[in-house]
Amino acid sequence: MGALPAYGLLLMLVNLMAPPAMAAQFRILAFGDSLTAGYNLPAQDAFPNKLEAALRAQGRDVKVLNGGVSGDTSAGGLARLDWALADKPDLVILELGANDALRGHDPAKTYANLDAILGKLKAKGVPVLLAGIMAPPNLGRDYAAQFNGIYKRLADKHGVPLYPFFLDGVATRADLNLGDGLHPNARGVDAIVRGILPHVTRMLPAQG
Repeated sequence: MGALPAYGLLLMLVNLMAPPAMAAQFRILAFGDSLTAGYNLPAQDAFPNKLEAALRAQGRDVKVLNGGVSGDTSAGGLARLDWALADKPDLVILELGANDALRGHDPAKTYANLDAILGKLKAKGVPVLLAGIMAPPNLGRDYAAQFNGIYKRLADKHGVPLYPFFLDGVATRADLNLGDGLHPNARGVDAIVRGILPHVTRMLPAQG
């Protein structure tokens, strides 16, 4: 085998000395309403920031994007989805429907909006963790039964994992909510993150 030309030898040396390519940062979009946005909380206490901190404590290189808009409904989420996806997330946590329920919206319309959102995400190849919401009891058993069943039906239809209740362990707890009794305080957000964290972790790439 003949001697390598000088430039070929130099190229080999450069490649050998080059540091290994760094894996791209994993981007998670927390797409929802005020429960995601961090209503009346400092930015560092909002769900996306606290989830990111918890994942980084596991040694994961992640960025959790705050795609929450206070007051948003499932229809509003559908209308702004394409704009939110401009950040090219690797995973979406979909948390919408609380305002639909508070306003007594037809569960069939909420289902249709979330179904369309999940369909768009599937078409774009973006994995989803669907976070369920439960209707307030003052709307009656029939409404609650119709509304609360939306999320399991959607998860089954689209084959996505379901975190059944985003406010699990937090709803109705005065010590974990702001004065309005609807939105989590900083301690409430901590409880939400503890509950959903294993479900999010299962959807991340294996650590090397």
